[in-house]
Amino acid sequence: MKVLGINGSARKDGNTAILIKEVFRELNSEGIETELYQLAGAEIRHCMACRACRENQDRKCIIGEDALNSLIEKMIDADGIILGSPTYFANISSGMKAFIDRAGLVAMGNGYLLRRKPAAAVVAVRRGGGMDAFNALNHFFLANQMIVAGSSYWNIAWGGKPGDVLSDEEGIRTMKNLGINMAWLLKSLNGQTLERR
Repeated sequence: MKVLGINGSARKDGNTAILIKEVFRELNSEGIETELYQLAGAEIRHCMACRACRENQDRKCIIGEDALNSLIEKMIDADGIILGSPTYFANISSGMKAFIDRAGLVAMGNGYLLRRKPAAAVVAVRRGGGMDAFNALNHFFLANQMIVAGSSYWNIAWGGKPGDVLSDEEGIRTMKNLGINMAWLLKSLNGQTLERR
């Protein structure tokens, strides 16, 4: 089994990536493979609302010159998805927004390609607005008929400078519990058992 994490931060290996890796640590301990893709430096254009993806039925966006189509294939191949974003102006990053707008339309327009895949949102926040970002990612999952894994609290951790989120003990504990619950969900859906921790 494999979980794909997509980091929507404009900064590679910052707080959002750290949080995703905390979830990955628990998944890896259960033998689940993980892959992190960072949108930093990758151009993801905004959706043109042309709906060609619905007409063409080829599991692709007509805008073919950026990273989106390869990411859609990675999402289809993965058993579970984690989307992470920092909080920018009380919402997700513009890169993540462009990504979910286009990926969501392609998935929905091609027979709900991500239906019933376990998914989870992870959010890094400096001060406020984290719930709006968290909700935006979960709305993507729910509109695509995905199964949202929960944790012991909302999957948000606080920190300004890279690495600060590691000082948010409750946030890190939440990521750990998210990883445990996502592993349980993945294994349950695949007919395996996981000890209740």
